[in-house]
Amino acid sequence: MKFVCPQSELNTHLALVGRVVPARPTKPILSNVLVKIDEENQQVMLTGFDETMSIQTAFKATVEAPGELTLPAKLLESIVARLPQEDITIQEVGEDATITITSSSGEYQVRGLSAADYPQLPVVEDGQAAELSVETLLEGLRGALFASSGDETKQVLTGVHLTAEPEILEFAATDGHRLAVVKTSDEAAAGTAANDIQMDVTVPAKALRDLERMLQNYSSSEPIALKFDRTQAIFELGDQRLTTILLEGQYPNYRQLVPQQFERQVTFDRKLLMDALERIAVLADQKNNIVKLSLDPASQAVSVSVDAQEVGSGREVVAAQITGEALDIAFNVRYLLDGLKALGTNEVQLQCNTATSPSIIIPLGGLQMTYLVMPVQMRA
Repeated sequence: MKFVCPQSELNTHLALVGRVVPARPTKPILSNVLVKIDEENQQVMLTGFDETMSIQTAFKATVEAPGELTLPAKLLESIVARLPQEDITIQEVGEDATITITSSSGEYQVRGLSAADYPQLPVVEDGQAAELSVETLLEGLRGALFASSGDETKQVLTGVHLTAEPEILEFAATDGHRLAVVKTSDEAAAGTAANDIQMDVTVPAKALRDLERMLQNYSSSEPIALKFDRTQAIFELGDQRLTTILLEGQYPNYRQLVPQQFERQVTFDRKLLMDALERIAVLADQKNNIVKLSLDPASQAVSVSVDAQEVGSGREVVAAQITGEALDIAFNVRYLLDGLKALGTNEVQLQCNTATSPSIIIPLGGLQMTYLVMPVQMRA
């Protein structure tokens, strides 16, 4: 095989597939990236795979001879990243899967392994298919991903749960302390309507974070193709493709966690509240990240305070529109900030009943999102 391509192009695509190459693979060949050279389409395809998810990507190049082999992903990426930003030539030499990388700065040789031993990627043959717009997917991922759990012992909570209802695609994530639910209107979706599919799957957050990065760099107006069955999901973005296993296990019935009525509603300017919380978090970090909100309907303001013994204390007052009686309620400040960053609207509303029952924060206008967060019990 032999091809010529810009260093920047190869570097970008190696970095993308390198994200899924395992640091400690179960098989030596999985530490390699699969390189396929297509002379007919003048195209280079790269694949990374860790047996649970894969990323494939392709780009145009000047192909002089086709071929395929696997090359050590981290080594290849490290070499290419340091080469001059110019056209480079990659050519297979000999019969032992060795290539030479040639640029104006010099020549490097890298030894790989035969592509014949690279495992087959999963396929979805008898599943369902849908088309979704980039906007729909990004809206759901930005509003839900952050709330998924990082605790591998609660495996089903390390993903985002996707369900389809008539004209609605819903994204939900929880770590047991907070819950983010985003409903995206089918008007934003392209092609297949959400009510044409029956979806009830939990996709690993790791795969969705990589998908989010791919979507952010996706410049086409074409919809994203989604194929899935009971065990696998495949997202196709033009010349790029992400496959992932689905998480097993029953996802919690999160809808029953959200109270239907609230005794208190507090409307804030989102940025003013975030700024106050960011400042108070400096002290909250010294005391288990706990911050107290004191609702004062008489003054139509909320006091945001921290008392970190032996370190100091802080208090700020944020204007708000309050209905209902006064209340002192405490939260993990990081959970509040995570939710406020995801909501994205100018105004948000905190809805709560008591100091120990679930509270929700919703955006006013724009995104159809509900963010539930459990209060922290305050010590007398």
